[in-house]
Amino acid sequence: MNIDDILVENEKLKIENMELKRQIDTYSKPQKLYYERNKEVVNQKAKERMKKIAQENPNKLKEINRKAYLKRKEKISVKQNENV
Repeated sequence: MNIDDILVENEKLKIENMELKRQIDTYSKPQKLYYERNKEVVNQKAKERMKKIAQENPNKLKEINRKAYLKRKEKISVKQNENV
């Protein structure tokens, strides 16, 4: 392969990448807009769901909180390792 072939292939891939991004936006943008517009409603529903879980099954809530804690802890340790 020479440089001209590589440049042509690069342009084709750039065009294909732009088309794929456009296709993804058509599916993901409406969802993003919904959550941006209804942020309070979504947060309120999540709080109600957590209250319901707490009443029905407190052990499940403990499990959810523990998973969230471990995930946060892992992210912090990864960040610290990257900074070092």
